[in-house]
Order: sequence, then structure tokens, then C-alpha cells
Amino acid sequence: MSKRISAKHKIDRRMGENIWGRAKSPVNTRSYGPGEHGQRRKGKLSDFGTQLRAKQKLKGYYGSITEKQFHGYYMLASRKRGDTGENLIGILERRLDAVVYRAKFVPTVFAARQFVSHAHVLVNGKRVNVPSYLVKEGDVIEVREKSRQMPMVLEAAQNPERDVPEYITVEGTKATYGRVPTLDEVPYPVRMEPNLVVEFYSR
Repeated sequence: MSKRISAKHKIDRRMGENIWGRAKSPVNTRSYGPGEHGQRRKGKLSDFGTQLRAKQKLKGYYGSITEKQFHGYYMLASRKRGDTGENLIGILERRLDAVVYRAKFVPTVFAARQFVSHAHVLVNGKRVNVPSYLVKEGDVIEVREKSRQMPMVLEAAQNPERDVPEYITVEGTKATYGRVPTLDEVPYPVRMEPNLVVEFYSR
């Protein structure tokens, strides 16, 4: 098992939730935490623990985002008008790897990061290989022509486990980012609580 796959399984087990809604998640059969003492870790979380868990869950959902990068997104969200939690979700959903995942070009958020890094994606006709690149409303994201027949791309498009959200329009291997979504519009398989993330960083 690769480190990448192992990391995904550990995040699910640690959170005690199937945060990506995958059929193969180990949480589906083992709902307790990892490790020999996992089944005994049932103590009530403090307010800090609840906030930390919410932060780790949201950060983990988007794959390999560092703590420094995630905190930077929070700072950017806090400087924008409106609800900071909603702003944070909007920023995360503008990440190029997140859009590639939402458009069903690849099967997982981890695969999306690698797919972008390996220069398989064009934004408005130009090659972009930075997963954290923030797309704008109206941007057109597409899979490069030579990458369209990759087995991963073909399989992801047929995946019945998730649908393309309304704020992204997909035609084949081309997607248009229509608008920044609200929390209610983002198809998270589990409940995300960005308000607790804001409380965590506001301490």
C-alpha cells in the first residue's frame, strides 16, 4: 500500500467518518479510530478538540494542503466581506485540483493534485501545473488532448458515487467554473463545520 493511499485511510479512521464518501473506506467496516487503543477512544471532546477536529477534517478533505497554506486561506477569507466560514469554503472550492476533482476528471482529490502537477490540465487554453491555483468565475478548465484517454480519466467520468455540482458545467473533458459556491451547494459526503474552523483560528 502506498503512502498516499495509507494517508487517505488514516484520515478517515482518525475522523471516524467516510469524509470522501468512498465505497472502499475502512470506516465502513471499522468505525473506531486506528491503533491498538482505537476502540477505547470515546471520551468527550473539549471545545478546542471539537474545533481542531473540524479543522483537520476540512483540511484533510482537500488532500495534501499544508497547515501553513490552510491558515493562509483562513486569513484571506477573514479579510473578505461576508461570513468568514463561507468565504473559506469558497476559496477551497476555487483550487484547481478541487475543480478537477469536482468535474470528475479524476477519481480522488489526491489524484487531482497529481494530475495537475503532471501538467495534464489547461486553464483558458494555457497549461497550469499548480494544484493550489485559484480559478475565477468563467474560467475554462480542460484535460489536455493527449491525456484524455488515460484510464483514470475514463473511469472517473463513469463513477456513480458522485455528481458534478451545479456551479461547474462539464462538457466531455472541458469544465467551466460558473461561480463560487456556498457551503450548502458543496457536495460534501459528511457535514463540514467551517464556523468551528473560524473559532479555532480566532482563539
